[in-house]
Amino acid sequence: MVSLSITTREVDGVSIVTLSGRIVFGEGSNALRSTVKNLIAEGKQKIVLNMSSIEHIDSAGLGMLVAAHISVKAYGAALCLCGLGDRSQELLQLTRLSTVFQVRSTEAGAIASFSKPTSIATQTASNA
Repeated sequence: MVSLSITTREVDGVSIVTLSGRIVFGEGSNALRSTVKNLIAEGKQKIVLNMSSIEHIDSAGLGMLVAAHISVKAYGAALCLCGLGDRSQELLQLTRLSTVFQVRSTEAGAIASFSKPTSIATQTASNA
């Protein structure tokens, strides 16, 4: 069984956390939790979890993703998932977590999603 491998880099002011292997109960999910918390502590506001190389997610892994989402939101930052395989996408849909997470098919799409205006009210207020 392949454990979770995590690499982090920055692209256009967005922190990209590339995950490969399995997000399951144990050290891997703790490493992911630590990585996200460290990014938040460094003041990173835009975080993408690239999951294109994830082979499996168990219930503890889903819990970790939810915990990461809550932590990021609590600090006023944003989290986007990208590159979900068919099984991971189906899992998010079955658990209705697809309504909680911002999900894009590609890393480029996830990065671009952070540059879009958040609301029409914000645009109107800035134009006034």
